[in-house]
Amino acid sequence: MKKNILYLAGIAALISTSCRKIEMDGEKEIIIVNGGGSGSTGQTITLEGRINADTLLKKQNVYILKGLVYMVGNHTMTVEPGTTVKGSFNGADVAALIIARGSKLIAAGTATEPIIFTSAAPNPQSGDWGGIVLCGKAPINTSYNGTAGLYQVEGGVDNANGDGLAGSGDAVAPAPVSNDNSGTLQYVRIEYAGYAYQPDKEVNSLTMAAVGSGTTIDHVQVVYAKDDAYEWFGGTVNCKYLIALKTQDDDFDTDNGFSGKIQFGLILRDSVIADISNSEAFESDNNASGTTAAPKTTAIFSNITAIGPKATLNNIGSSLFRGATHIRRNTGISIFNSIIMGWPRGIEIDATTGTSTALNIEDSTIRLRNITLAGNTVNTRFSGTAGITITNDAAFTSWFTNSYYNNDLLTNTSDAKLIQPFNYTAPDPTPFAGANGNQKILTGGSFTDPKFTGDTFFDQTATFRGAVAPAGILATWWKGWTKFNYE
Repeated sequence: MKKNILYLAGIAALISTSCRKIEMDGEKEIIIVNGGGSGSTGQTITLEGRINADTLLKKQNVYILKGLVYMVGNHTMTVEPGTTVKGSFNGADVAALIIARGSKLIAAGTATEPIIFTSAAPNPQSGDWGGIVLCGKAPINTSYNGTAGLYQVEGGVDNANGDGLAGSGDAVAPAPVSNDNSGTLQYVRIEYAGYAYQPDKEVNSLTMAAVGSGTTIDHVQVVYAKDDAYEWFGGTVNCKYLIALKTQDDDFDTDNGFSGKIQFGLILRDSVIADISNSEAFESDNNASGTTAAPKTTAIFSNITAIGPKATLNNIGSSLFRGATHIRRNTGISIFNSIIMGWPRGIEIDATTGTSTALNIEDSTIRLRNITLAGNTVNTRFSGTAGITITNDAAFTSWFTNSYYNNDLLTNTSDAKLIQPFNYTAPDPTPFAGANGNQKILTGGSFTDPKFTGDTFFDQTATFRGAVAPAGILATWWKGWTKFNYE
């Protein structure tokens, strides 16, 4: 057992031989391998097991995650701008990074020096490694082993120490902490993640489990996610400037009482990449059974551009795409000021499981306002248990197209007048400006709905629809730190 623990940066500076193991409390913590160069420059450093000390990852090194790596003990992993962290892809060593409750990941890149989490494979592919899991103490409507408010993160990443638990109700977090802080992710790319550690239970590229509003998440791009790009299980975290590129399953998945806010999200799909579970841009549940469990899923999304697999109505693509927006199982999600284009289905209300989701439309828990649907095979769909007024497809379509809600149906994707939304290597989702643009998209955004009353998170100067403005600073946020050509 090592009695004196050196921080990782200091350890790396001392290494000149091929390999050194650091142990803490009898557990293997960190393996450091010399990758060439001298001193602290040019090292290849492998992180393994439970890290129970504040740790600094420096940009001149390359870091390899080996197996399930846990940040524990209320400690912080800080990643310098420009750093690359690679997930191992071999057998039992397939990697994921789990930030346990009380610990933090500070990965604050910059527009010129993004932080990259990617695969260590020489020829990387979707699903090479697990991804990043943030475990917080915020409210969630689950229970675990009889403890209400506690959640075991899906995918098989929990361990005997409970490092994969989130929420509250136990000794780690006796009560929920809405403003809990799991750290910072800014100007970060997560590539080729989403691995199934258990059959049919993949870890998502970025899993946020009961993550609190004290956490900062903005300017994150997920690329080639094997499962979902982003999934929120409960929690209150707010996020801005999110990109999902060529996801296999769902892009934005909200469950178990997530009540955070998301603004400026760009979804770009590939027509041949889809999942057997049926791929969607949005999938939202209150819980798996559609019960009235509290807190209820009431996330608010604004300024999303969801570009699907169908550039034209005649495109076929993968039959595994279901649609853009699957609102089901008693969720109370709301979407404002957005563009949904090129999908088999635009917005689907699914009331087949649990308490009818239609009731959440009728009592205005669910709000769908200032949305442009363009070039979808079917724009609106309702199925399942009828509400009082929302009883079938026609009734839902009539509600959605009520002029009070300012939604818009366009026949073709080209009618949205975006510059180059379906270019797979150099996309441009910017709307044409002026007389060449679609006027509803250019000026049809609004924040007058009561859900925005008193809000300080949303940028209410974004009076356009979609993720990208026609001009100005909100026209370029998705450029520079991102990558779109992986061919």
